[in-house]
Amino acid sequence: MGEKAALERILGHQFADAGLLQTALTHPSVSGQKNYQRMEFLGDRILGATIADRLYHQYPGMNEGDMALRFNDLVRRETLVQVAVQVGVGAFINLSPGENDSGGREKPAILADVCEAIIGALYLDGGLESAQNFIHNNWDDLVSAARTTQKDGKTALQEWAQGRGLETPVYEEINRTGPSHAPIFTIEVSLKNGMTATGVGGSKRSAEQEAADALYLLIQDKDR
Repeated sequence: MGEKAALERILGHQFADAGLLQTALTHPSVSGQKNYQRMEFLGDRILGATIADRLYHQYPGMNEGDMALRFNDLVRRETLVQVAVQVGVGAFINLSPGENDSGGREKPAILADVCEAIIGALYLDGGLESAQNFIHNNWDDLVSAARTTQKDGKTALQEWAQGRGLETPVYEEINRTGPSHAPIFTIEVSLKNGMTATGVGGSKRSAEQEAADALYLLIQDKDR
């Protein structure tokens, strides 16, 4: 069984246009080929709408605030990475030699982007039903298990630091790319105990939240 057929079997969809799947798996570091960035944009919106619809219908008594918390938990980068690892897409990603050598197949940002791009490719090739089938197959258990009382990462991180007598986390912009009308920010958050993490987003606020989420996850893993 070839790589394409093996991945199609995992995804539960046979592509009529193999080029769509190839594009969804191609990292921007590969020159001369279409990459997944536009499909990632599309897949992100399809995932969000599908998860929102599922939450609305599965939990008719849930208030808006709890729905928002659960929604954020289900579409965040860490959940996308979890699904990507579960599906095993890392082995199929098309990377430049340099990105491959630097461990690109295990990088959370790349895995999350490819996961969203695959959803976009499924939609373009098989319609909304194909994309939603993939989402339901890989998210339904997570929908049932998602947290309803989750605090946002910045709040949780600050409370953790205060509870241990540490100073408030410090957020610093370490990079800004893209055009002035659509900048991409990279923010580093640090604690006085030496722990740091970074986040990327289309606004400083979203990048700070990504950084806080990442650092709080590191802390939780360390405390286990």
